[in-house]
Amino acid sequence: MCYSLYLSTDSPADLRVYNTDLVRFQKAEDYEYKSAFIINLLEFPHRWFVGSKSGCSCTFRHLEATELWFGAPEDWYEEGQVNLDATEQLYDVIVRLLRSGQRVDCIDSWAGTEPRDIKTLPVLVDAVPREAFRLFENYRFVFDQ
Repeated sequence: MCYSLYLSTDSPADLRVYNTDLVRFQKAEDYEYKSAFIINLLEFPHRWFVGSKSGCSCTFRHLEATELWFGAPEDWYEEGQVNLDATEQLYDVIVRLLRSGQRVDCIDSWAGTEPRDIKTLPVLVDAVPREAFRLFENYRFVFDQ
């Protein structure tokens, strides 16, 4: 396991209805390799592990740091189509929840991360185009419109 992505929301909806071959929602407490400290850093009561095609969360777009910020795929930084598609599908679910009046946050963490290593980043989805969205390692995203 490398990356783990956890999402929380105040929506009681079962996010498994959004499962595809590329994005898999599973209740965080049911996830076999759950990280209790990561789950406890999430703000909202309904918590989900978000897996990707790889089973863990590795098959999403990730960057180690925020210096490159959000950005559309570039020829010089090769990303697989599966990663691009999975990340766009994740973005769609987040936006759908926000547009229905729900609150959402998520944490993208690398295996072995300590709680003190997690930084918080407010994200206005209306300012981040779908194709530019990506995750930053060891960041808690707090989403708004």
